[in-house]
Amino acid sequence: MSAVSLPDPIARTDARTDVRTDARAGVGADDVDLSRLEADLRAAVDGEVRFDAGSRAAYSTDASNYRQVPLGVVLPRTVDAAVAAVAVCRRYGASVLSRGGGTSLAGECTNAAVVLDWSKYCNRLVEVDRDRHTCVVEPGIVRDTLNELLAPVGLEFGPEPATHDHCTVGGMIGNNSCGASAQRTGKAVDNVIELEVLLYDGTRMWVGETGDDRYTEIQRQGGRPAEIHRQLRALRDEYLDEIRRGYPDIPRRVSGYNLDSLLPEKNFHVAQALVGSEGTLVTILRARLRLLPVVRARSLVILGYPDIATAADDVPRILPHQPIALEGIDDKLINFERQQNLHPASLRELPPAGAWLMVQFGGDTPQEAAAAADRFGNAIDRAGGPSVVRFEEEADEVQLWAVRESGLGATAHPTVMPDTWPGWEDSAVAPDRLGDYLRGLSRLYQEYGFERASVYGHFGQGCVHSSVPFELRTADGIARFRSFVERAADLALAHGGSLSGEHGDGQARGELLPKMFGDRLVRAFGQVKAIFDPENRMNPGKVVAPHPLDGQLRLGVDYNHGVVDTVFRYPDDGGSFGQAVLRCVGVGKCRRQHDGVMCPSYMVTREEKHSTRGRARLLFEMLDGAGRGGTIADGWRSDAVRDALDLCLACKGCKSDCPVNVDMATYKAEFLSHHYAGRLRPRAHYSMGWLPLVAALASRAPRLVNTVGHTPGLAWLSKAVGGVDQRRDLPIFAEQTFARWFAGRKPGGTGARGELLLWPDTFTNHFQPAVGQAAVEVLEAAGWRVRMPGRPVCCGLTWISTGQLHIAKRALRRTVETLRPWLRAGTLVVGLEPSCTAVFRADAAELFPDDEDVRKLRQQTVTLAELLHEHSPGWRAPQVSGKALVQTHCHQHAILGTAADRSVLREAGVNADFLDSGCCGLAGNFGFEQGHYEVSEACAERVLLPALRAADPSDVILADGFSCRTQIEQGEVFGRQAIHLAELLRAGLRGEQPDPLPERRWAPRPSAPASPVRA
Repeated sequence: MSAVSLPDPIARTDARTDVRTDARAGVGADDVDLSRLEADLRAAVDGEVRFDAGSRAAYSTDASNYRQVPLGVVLPRTVDAAVAAVAVCRRYGASVLSRGGGTSLAGECTNAAVVLDWSKYCNRLVEVDRDRHTCVVEPGIVRDTLNELLAPVGLEFGPEPATHDHCTVGGMIGNNSCGASAQRTGKAVDNVIELEVLLYDGTRMWVGETGDDRYTEIQRQGGRPAEIHRQLRALRDEYLDEIRRGYPDIPRRVSGYNLDSLLPEKNFHVAQALVGSEGTLVTILRARLRLLPVVRARSLVILGYPDIATAADDVPRILPHQPIALEGIDDKLINFERQQNLHPASLRELPPAGAWLMVQFGGDTPQEAAAAADRFGNAIDRAGGPSVVRFEEEADEVQLWAVRESGLGATAHPTVMPDTWPGWEDSAVAPDRLGDYLRGLSRLYQEYGFERASVYGHFGQGCVHSSVPFELRTADGIARFRSFVERAADLALAHGGSLSGEHGDGQARGELLPKMFGDRLVRAFGQVKAIFDPENRMNPGKVVAPHPLDGQLRLGVDYNHGVVDTVFRYPDDGGSFGQAVLRCVGVGKCRRQHDGVMCPSYMVTREEKHSTRGRARLLFEMLDGAGRGGTIADGWRSDAVRDALDLCLACKGCKSDCPVNVDMATYKAEFLSHHYAGRLRPRAHYSMGWLPLVAALASRAPRLVNTVGHTPGLAWLSKAVGGVDQRRDLPIFAEQTFARWFAGRKPGGTGARGELLLWPDTFTNHFQPAVGQAAVEVLEAAGWRVRMPGRPVCCGLTWISTGQLHIAKRALRRTVETLRPWLRAGTLVVGLEPSCTAVFRADAAELFPDDEDVRKLRQQTVTLAELLHEHSPGWRAPQVSGKALVQTHCHQHAILGTAADRSVLREAGVNADFLDSGCCGLAGNFGFEQGHYEVSEACAERVLLPALRAADPSDVILADGFSCRTQIEQGEVFGRQAIHLAELLRAGLRGEQPDPLPERRWAPRPSAPASPVRA
């Protein structure tokens, strides 16, 4: 027995029967004077301090089943600022939760505490030692961002969870994250050298390997660090036999504290002992990481099996070939992705089977990687064995890997079964016992009626992921949830496994740790907690002295969002707005810092409440009200929700980029419809929401309107009255509308292909009729007879985007009535403006899901490229040599797609560079509205405008969206302007090739009045 006195373990204060869903449930939450705490934090902390209802709502949950509204949120600008924040919290006895990307699945990142969000500011790469293969980072740096910064030295931080493009390194360390790459790199714990940590009592120290000499030096220096090391060594010695016997010898043991890192053979590694402690012991300030050489080339082999357990049986045969990743997926996951139209091209590459193993090899050259795959393929190919398909192209491999990484999103809301939830999504066993474990898990699923749950995971290390259709809204369902998880835990432990293989324990599995480790080691965990955090204020209720696994549920027996009367009908969510809001599972892909369209406002603000996830959280809290400890009690009238939605650009990027297809643009329109019902709206809702009517009136005297809009004083007044930012130029109305031009001409061409209806959107009709004129010339040359509606019509887009949905519905009804003869005749409707075309392909059917003519409109509406490529057999694209930089409109990206455009441009001989620039930032009315200019410009400056400034003068700038063209025109790109695909193809018809500034010849635009004023 050590002479050093060990503290009593931290014990849970709530009873086992406590299954409260009260979001305030937490240590000391009711005893804190929030107003004084907030004031003192503001005075002491260099950073942002937020105790408002919206911020607290946005951080109320993570990606788990649990919900606890925080006391407040602090975004420190420096590590020292975070230290100051904890000091203030200590004076008030307020609990602290250290948070990175907030994607935890076991409830680690939700608590009734002051949340320290490191991700916005404390995200620096502090130093790199190329020779020693190490670096020092702050906790908020995103894993992929770190590796982008390390790329010039050829090194990387190895662990790569599926959230690698938005998870933070601090969160990875707190969770002991792994990912598919752990086959090669090990877990986070294997890649941590030292940590600078902060204790709740203010102690700040670096910890790491602590050999005898280092230990002696720490003891010589004395103080709290010496006491902690002394107690940890005594605890290690006290429980030495239990530690050596009680930890399963498997690759993916993540459950429990890493007391095995304190063993003498691990050189008493205190830093690694703290990895995976989920913020319950210390706050990580900086980390020194072990780096690995970048894998220069990869190859992929796909193996097909009759079922997932048989696939798992083959894992031990594969491991001697040393793959750098070995993943398993079952046919249920693939079927879910097919039903949701996820990765259709990639899924076609899979060989027919009931389950698959994805076996990845690496090398310094493509030849090395390919040779490794060939050797493996030849060795594994045997009679009665799996089907074998090899992939060597990087693009194919990336797409197939996306199939695996989409697992959580694809299984969350399957179309053929109830929603699924975490709870038993992360168990792990030894790879040689994986097949038997999966057979036992399948039997357990069948016993509980969960047989349709998918199974996938990191099979090379025995880690299994699975979301289960638990019923978490009824007492019986919650009881079955508990019963199943307890039985599943027994099953995993009977196979020598771990409750968690990478997601951690948190609240979901903390209560089950005695099953895995026994009472003695769990007592040791409690004593470790008492050594570091004797007051139990560091993320309390997780891992040690945990809340019940069925407590603080986000849903629970008192969840009742009821039947909400809405304008949109939400046909894909059972007609329920509440169910639509529940689509967000918290995976946080909307927090990517680049790539794709979702989420432009987060990319430029780095604010949780300005991400798709943050807004979904606020909408959930709005529906939930204040009855369960929530912060938003005023429903649709909530200013907090309005403010969070204000910077949503309604780009619809989340509708395609989000793994669960959250459609925040629709939710925003719905909210605005209710929020402003019966009261005055912002001025911009009248000036720009009613743009179709404004434009129709302006067309009667366009010169006068343009003069007013571009004359000093009058321009300022016009913008002020209309709620337009003074830094914006008002668009110029054309002297002749497209409809008037079309009515005054005779049809051209043969019309041999039949009739089509060209949609005269407001932007083409009133601002840039040359786009429509070019389209008519191209369509007639392709053999079509072009028709247009005989009276003014509108898709309702501007009313939808400003939440004036009842007016939008009236406009759509009138439009459908006008188009009815063409729709019932099967006539195709060609849209030139992507946002208006997307209304017909998406919004209209969501407003009128039962209207057969609206269904026809959805089915028969096509883009210009789709018409030419898919509906005009034998059409030959006119040739236009040269390069084009293509800015894809957000709604086209989300709803319409670009496949046809890519094909048409390729056939036309255009070297098309589709910019990965996301939203241009103008987004219809958004970029014109007061209060949005900075965000709008930041979106454009992220990728789009710098790329255009670097373009060659002869490069064509292609943008089908009027908003995109306007943003480019007003974006200071050396006077360059963008053109529409129709204008490009017309130039090809005329035999014109791109000279410098080709848009000046190809795309005539209305000019401003003489001596325009740029306000």
